[in-house]
Amino acid sequence: MSAVPAASHFNEAPTAPEREVAFDMVRRSVIFAVPLLAAGALGWQWSGVWSVGLALGLVLVNFVLGAAMIGWGARLGAGGLMAAALGGYVVRLGIVAAAVLPVLRFDWFELLPFAVSLLVTHIGLLVVESRHVAASAAFPGLKPGREFPSRRGSSRPSSSPLEPSA
Repeated sequence: MSAVPAASHFNEAPTAPEREVAFDMVRRSVIFAVPLLAAGALGWQWSGVWSVGLALGLVLVNFVLGAAMIGWGARLGAGGLMAAALGGYVVRLGIVAAAVLPVLRFDWFELLPFAVSLLVTHIGLLVVESRHVAASAAFPGLKPGREFPSRRGSSRPSSSPLEPSA
């Protein structure tokens, strides 16, 4: 019996756990989007809805861009990962500032619903997602069985590289 994995495992692209987690956060953002958009509409009418929508969009772009930068840095090694994490944070803060500063004086922009939505969504998604992330080398990314079902079924590989995929 050979201990070499099946050839099909060599052809499979490795999964990117940071990307998997970021897109899971995008899917889970709906639980924050609906009540925040409704609160923006109740308190500030359409300007509140637009402000909350801008905040939600920035949060989602921030998480996806952060995952992309970390994934890129991880391929470069430990130094690249650290540079991507720190440099990516500064770049993403700059993107938020660059998106907000030009619209501060527009009539449709309300600072309070924007700021509350930005903070609540960032912190809320991190807290919610922390319950679904596996902190183990065996299952990097989402915990087995905790991911959203996809149209193609589960994208999780088998628990052992020696077992054939189902």
